[in-house]
Amino acid sequence: MRLSKKLLSLCLVSSLFLVGCSSNTPKKEDSSEKVTLSISAAASLKEAMEKIEKDYEKSNPNVNLVVNFGGSGSLQKQIEQGAPCDVFISAGEKQIKELDEKKLLEENTYKNLVKNDLVFIAPKNSDISSINDLTTDKVQKLGVGEPESVPAGKYASEVLTNLNLEDKLKDKLVFAKDVKQVLAWTQSENTQAGFVYYSDTLGVDNIKIVETTKEDTHSPIVYPVAVIKDSKVPDEAKKFEDYLFSQKGQDILVNCGYKIIKN
Repeated sequence: MRLSKKLLSLCLVSSLFLVGCSSNTPKKEDSSEKVTLSISAAASLKEAMEKIEKDYEKSNPNVNLVVNFGGSGSLQKQIEQGAPCDVFISAGEKQIKELDEKKLLEENTYKNLVKNDLVFIAPKNSDISSINDLTTDKVQKLGVGEPESVPAGKYASEVLTNLNLEDKLKDKLVFAKDVKQVLAWTQSENTQAGFVYYSDTLGVDNIKIVETTKEDTHSPIVYPVAVIKDSKVPDEAKKFEDYLFSQKGQDILVNCGYKIIKN
């Protein structure tokens, strides 16, 4: 009987020892565990990012992309306030430059990704045929992005200023939270015209491009990208950024209406 008790005690001690050892042994990372990448992207990138997301996840089954779309200025503020973000793609340089000045970007990851054109649009059945029609009764409301937070709105403001139209049109301007809202207003004819990116018009049947604005009437329309310094998965974020500059990534962007930046 005493021997049985001794054996039982020995087994209990051994078990406790093994449990203690196992709890202190660090777990190996499961290589099959999915990594979530949070991407903040300008609203105008929606169609392109949907294709990029599908292609990237197919080639990288361990990665799950979560994309947050919005006006570039709004996304900038979210990042400054600590919102989860690994990669930021802006529709304007101002937003990323300000993040860079605040030391919120991973070093050497701020790069210009692609270019775009700003176009003047109207509903397809409209009789608007020129940007000069803005000063006529053909246009009661003109949709533009909010210049302070939406790069497309800033570019539109520059165009109107350079064409000496802004003061004449100030009572017609209707400001949107992002460029997609301008597109929607024009599609529904809630506004008689608007300024959006060329890429926004692809595959849209019920609007027409009246004019493509001249490059000398606005700042260069560049989409910069950067990895955020607080990213929990910086290596994966840099890998995704590299993909955007790869032939595959660039082909998707060009097919969605963007222009390659030639170095």
